[in-house]
Amino acid sequence: MATLLAAGLAAAPVAASAQSLKTGVDGTFAPHAFPTLDGKTEGFNMDLGKALGEELGTEVDIDVTQWSGLLPGLQAGTYDFVLAPTTVTPERAENMLFTEPYLNTDFQFVTKKGAPKITDLKEFKDKVIAVNKGSAYDEWARGIADEIGWTVESYGTNLDALQAVMSGRAFANVAGNTNSAWAVKQNPQLELSYLYSTGKVFSIPLRLDNTELRAKLDMAVECLKKSGTLAELHEKWFGYAPAADSATATIYPGVGIPDMPNYDATEHELQCS
Repeated sequence: MATLLAAGLAAAPVAASAQSLKTGVDGTFAPHAFPTLDGKTEGFNMDLGKALGEELGTEVDIDVTQWSGLLPGLQAGTYDFVLAPTTVTPERAENMLFTEPYLNTDFQFVTKKGAPKITDLKEFKDKVIAVNKGSAYDEWARGIADEIGWTVESYGTNLDALQAVMSGRAFANVAGNTNSAWAVKQNPQLELSYLYSTGKVFSIPLRLDNTELRAKLDMAVECLKKSGTLAELHEKWFGYAPAADSATATIYPGVGIPDMPNYDATEHELQCS
């Protein structure tokens, strides 16, 4: 477990309380949370947890565990909120509260450095696309294979799929945009290629009855956007600045995600520490 102690308990305008908040991450999901050589955990969402704690003026205890236990743990009361990247869907938003989003979650193609630039999915015709077997990207790529005219090859891990690109056995790999950005940041042989926008976002989920904490976390996320802290974390971990119209840079009206269940359109004044 990692414990992040924020400064200024009494001074933060959006302070949750003096009591600590409990949350969790999947510790195997780089670059969001992953182990270091000295046995600690680092990543975008670990830094996000620290920044939220500082903004709230509250201690945030981060449990490093498996993804499969996080949402059940939230509903059981083990966690106050879930810090691991959670894709918002209408079904999830019916059963949980969500803060406003902090990241877009799109499909990102990666090619070998110097490969022809791709500006449209149709330009992948007759290309070999490497994917992680059984992933959402595998299912999506195979689902439109006849339409695009590409060949999809599945690998046991996404690292294997990226190796296929580097060795020339595949033209491109497709995976989540944050994971792909991290892979390119770590490997100079690769570069980001076409980005397929899904329209989906990552947000912080809470239990349906925790409206007070949702409002405070939502404002804390907005404050991190206003201060530029969230953009700095984006550039640190993904290697590039977020787009001006991205979920990382956009402050949304109300509390939650517009057009999703349990969105609260009530206007509020931004108050940051």
